[in-house]
Amino acid sequence: MNETEQALLEAAMRVFSRYGVKRTNMSDLCEEAGVSRQTFYNNFRNKDDILRALIRSFTARALAEIDAHRPACPSLRAQLDLVFEQTVIAGFDMVSAMPNAEDFIDGVHASSKQEVEATHAQFRRVIADILAPYAPQLGKAGVDVASLSDFVQRASKAAAIAAQDRDHLLTQLATLRQLCLAAANQLNTPEQGPAR
Repeated sequence: MNETEQALLEAAMRVFSRYGVKRTNMSDLCEEAGVSRQTFYNNFRNKDDILRALIRSFTARALAEIDAHRPACPSLRAQLDLVFEQTVIAGFDMVSAMPNAEDFIDGVHASSKQEVEATHAQFRRVIADILAPYAPQLGKAGVDVASLSDFVQRASKAAAIAAQDRDHLLTQLATLRQLCLAAANQLNTPEQGPAR
């Protein structure tokens, strides 16, 4: 991504945060970014392109943070918390700070379903990678890595949507983490890696 595209995305995020997606027009985006319409259209065709690029940017940032911090998280507990922090809590906090959060969410869902699903698939792969060393323990509990990864990703997303507030979200994610730890037989090994 070049500097102009990054500046346009940052400007779009500010404008979408203030007015929502539906009420934002191309002039608002150009004015906020301090660029001409032509410069904007040289980089993005429309608001949907911007939304998809914002989703990709958020995803790339979250995945980079997870990759950077995973080596310092030896336990399943710590790695799940890291994933939840970067994929669920960060998004929840960002949207919660928006005055027009519902409009932003509706705008993203309406125009970017494929991009959102691609993001979810990437997060499921990360979760599966985290759970893979615990496959034997999960198998004994009657759970396979792929199914649990899918469940964790979908349940954490649902928790963010249904949460009454941040504390409620954290409680829901802690419960989800504990279920994973129980299935992997890791409840009594808080700071260790997988049992061999």
